Amino acid sequence: MFTDLLGRQWARGRMACVGLDPDMSVVRASVGEQDNGRAIAAFACAIVDATSDVVCAYKPNIAFYERWGVPGLAALKTVIAHINTVAPEVAVIVDAKRGDIASTNEAYADALFGYFGADAVTVQPYLGVEALRPFLDTRTKGVIVLCRTSNPGSGELQNLVSTGEALYQRVARLAEYDWNTHGNVGVLVGGTYPDEIADVRQIAPTLPILVAGVGRQGGNVRDAVRAGSNAAGGMIISSSRAITEAGPGPGFAESARMAALQLHAEISDARTPATA
Repeated sequence: MFTDLLGRQWARGRMACVGLDPDMSVVRASVGEQDNGRAIAAFACAIVDATSDVVCAYKPNIAFYERWGVPGLAALKTVIAHINTVAPEVAVIVDAKRGDIASTNEAYADALFGYFGADAVTVQPYLGVEALRPFLDTRTKGVIVLCRTSNPGSGELQNLVSTGEALYQRVARLAEYDWNTHGNVGVLVGGTYPDEIADVRQIAPTLPILVAGVGRQGGNVRDAVRAGSNAAGGMIISSSRAITEAGPGPGFAESARMAALQLHAEISDARTPATA
């Protein structure tokens, strides 16, 4: 089960996540001239091999694979299969932000959980819980609900106040107390908003929080961890380009490892109580 995978990694002190979002110019500089699908797969799999002992999850954003058509989607399937083979206790979260009517979500769930083999998927809650049932009822898989995203304009809707609380706070409350009947729900909160992370943790004390936006988007690891971690760990701190693009070229995988180790160290340091 998705939460079991996370729990085992948290027990080892691992809350770092690598976002596998390949930029073709970086891929080419790193693995040379191959066809698009093979190049993407070679690049991402090498980063997995270099980092799997320090992370709790990988988070490929499906858009970076879809843009290359069938070869890109084949690469995504190859990368997920590789993770499941070499690091079976590391969760794979496909960042797809799905959300549609229930029958369409059934198809999305079959594709992401079945065909691609993901352990979890990001979803948007705008259509309500009934639309999300195909995801929520897949009990062994994780469902990470968009709550307070990292983009600057997210507050336009997510901060709207109704019945005494902001929309993102309402989403967190529903996710914790209404939607998590199978224990497979988490929430996504941008690392650029540590105060909101703290709000969400107070509202939803048990849910895993996926934090996006640290690294090049400007989120501060220490602030995010101190705002949202709990006794178990409770967080998935995702960094994409700061790791995968740490050193384009022949040594890209080792550069990615060094960046992942740095993220892991920053998380560990943030969780260490200050001493007088």
